[in-house]
Amino acid sequence: MEFIKSGKVKQIYDAGEKELEFFFTDNVSVYDCIIPSKIPHKGETLCRESAFWFEKLNKIGIKSHFIRLAAPDKMRVKKVDVIYDYDKITSKTVNYLIPLEVIARYYVAGSLFRRVQAGKISAAQLGFEEGYTVKYGDKLPRPFIECTTKLEEYDKELTDEEAVKMASLSPEEFDNLKKTILKTDELISQTIEKNNLIHVDGKKEFAFDENRNLMIIDTFGTTDEDRFWDKAEYEKGNIVELSKEFVREYYTKTGFKDELDKARQEGKEIPKIPPLPDELIDKTSKLYTDMFEKLTGEAF
Repeated sequence: MEFIKSGKVKQIYDAGEKELEFFFTDNVSVYDCIIPSKIPHKGETLCRESAFWFEKLNKIGIKSHFIRLAAPDKMRVKKVDVIYDYDKITSKTVNYLIPLEVIARYYVAGSLFRRVQAGKISAAQLGFEEGYTVKYGDKLPRPFIECTTKLEEYDKELTDEEAVKMASLSPEEFDNLKKTILKTDELISQTIEKNNLIHVDGKKEFAFDENRNLMIIDTFGTTDEDRFWDKAEYEKGNIVELSKEFVREYYTKTGFKDELDKARQEGKEIPKIPPLPDELIDKTSKLYTDMFEKLTGEAF
């Protein structure tokens, strides 16, 4: 197989016959930086979680690029074109990666809460009454779906109008994309509720096949792409993060996040992210294996 590229956590190979092979590494990344610490079993858990959800999608008639699990940490998927020059994408283009990441949020958490605090998003924009004080952990009155760039060096937030134009989507195609996300997330929520989990938010990526039918691609519903909370604790008024959020928090507390943001804003060299302490490596590894079992209901 021919090596194509490395992402933050996956290596991609051309497997021939219009197929790609994804190899899920044990890398972990935060804030678009790969941490120089390997997390035991992480790659396998993400790969098997992804396959679990793709197989469920197939049963309810949602198309994806998934072909088969090739190994515990490898999967085969359909190959689509990646077009970096957006001007070459038209309403007639087929078999291409839609250059967007789409985030659907159901609770106030993470970067959404930070933007609310900064005054960048109002309560009314989220569906609350005008003047409502938004709190961390609030359930949103309606799903909040937003897009960012996919092929840029750093994710850039986009309006719906910018997203539709960049990806050459019709209003109907964009509406179908959103409906597909909601249907997929409904499947996730129904599946994990019995394992005491709440699906808080998650990222999806898409492509069109050779007939311009929408497909979910990359990975979703995993401990990396999505945020989950402990349901029983939430009902008691407590928020227990069941994602790598505590890894992000570590780099925020150490000051690395502020240093990184400042360098990016000033166009300076990005600082090197330091490794995780051993105790956090062990904690992160246990998180991934525990979450695999909670999400899939299978033993690791």
